Amino acid sequence: MPISKDFSKRVIEFILQHKSPEEFEKRLKVRLPDEESLPESIHREGVLSKETQAKRIETLEKQGAKFEYLSGRKHIEDPTIFQGNIENYLGLAQIPVGIIGPLRINGLYAHGDFYVPLATTEGALVASYNRGTKIISLSGGARVLCLLERVSRAPGFAFNDLIEASKFLIWIVEQFSKFQEIAKTTTSHGNLEDFKITVDGNQVYINFEYTTGDAAGQNMVTIATEAVCKYIMEQSPIKPRFYFIESNMSGDKKATAISYLFVRGKKVTAEITIPRNIFMKFLHTTPEMMMEYWKMSFVGGVQSGSIGVQGHYANGLAAIFIACGQDAACVSEASMGITRVDITKNGDLYICVTLPNLIVGTVGGGTKLPTQSECLALLGCKGEGTARKFAEICAATVLAGEISIMGAMAAGQFAQAHLMYGRKK
Repeated sequence: MPISKDFSKRVIEFILQHKSPEEFEKRLKVRLPDEESLPESIHREGVLSKETQAKRIETLEKQGAKFEYLSGRKHIEDPTIFQGNIENYLGLAQIPVGIIGPLRINGLYAHGDFYVPLATTEGALVASYNRGTKIISLSGGARVLCLLERVSRAPGFAFNDLIEASKFLIWIVEQFSKFQEIAKTTTSHGNLEDFKITVDGNQVYINFEYTTGDAAGQNMVTIATEAVCKYIMEQSPIKPRFYFIESNMSGDKKATAISYLFVRGKKVTAEITIPRNIFMKFLHTTPEMMMEYWKMSFVGGVQSGSIGVQGHYANGLAAIFIACGQDAACVSEASMGITRVDITKNGDLYICVTLPNLIVGTVGGGTKLPTQSECLALLGCKGEGTARKFAEICAATVLAGEISIMGAMAAGQFAQAHLMYGRKK
């Protein structure tokens, strides 16, 4: 995502708004286990049982977590709690939730050791991500940074010809402050920050960009933009023939190249350097072979037309989205990204992931529902002031998954892992 020098200043202000440069550096500093011990590991089992489930719940409850609904101790009796989340309610689709961790994160907002819930029916997924979290934590933790946030809505306006469209543009660029005022009347948390214009003959596309507080903000920006569009239709000296609230140019719930030009949701990057001895012990291969796999897979991704090249961001994101009450369809754009690998001069492995379109929130939507609320509380991400923290946890989780799956490929153990964990015994 290339940005102008003026916008770069705004990004720096965003990052450092609550931290001095010294505090920023301290937050992202590596914390090795022999300097700061890790919390208790999650109990693993060969065969799933009530006893091992109870041991895991006990471990997490020692950390202050509560799982009344997720554990099955309580049941949802009143379906009206789903009002606003579902229509024609029939029942619940039960998806098992596994846990990984502790995952050490050295982020600007997420800073600590986290147990991450993943909802999935894919055998081997939780085990793979858990291996990645162990490698990250033993290596001192993932360094993570939420760089920027925006949520967009892109209405399109139709005119008779290019002359009308051009006159419309002259008027609209002077209306930004008015648009901000109108948008603000529809939400107490959202702010219209910018808009970008695209002209295609007699049609004008306007991509309105908002910040949405701790909400994912899809509905928020739709309602705000609709209010702005009504003002445009009433007040514009050049009347559009018609408009549509979404012109399919925002990238909403789609994998698009626009992800790498702008930002939709939160842009987050995460990195770690894995010491060679830890890498070889847990991944059963060498950093050099991992590098060879990354090079081949990157070229393969380019040849296949992949928009961004990575292993399986969608696996971890879909699982954490479902567990934590996010809009699961947003995985289609949130799983865009690039994984990059390098070998340090000491022979250690450097790996980073960058996600430009992480659509997440910690208020609104499905975040208030019983089991989802418990999962967010486990992460310390329940309620206002925690959305950026949650985004950084998502990115660190994605990093764990990339380390594990790429290591399995490089070691030739990918099929063996699925044979072990992905089939009924």
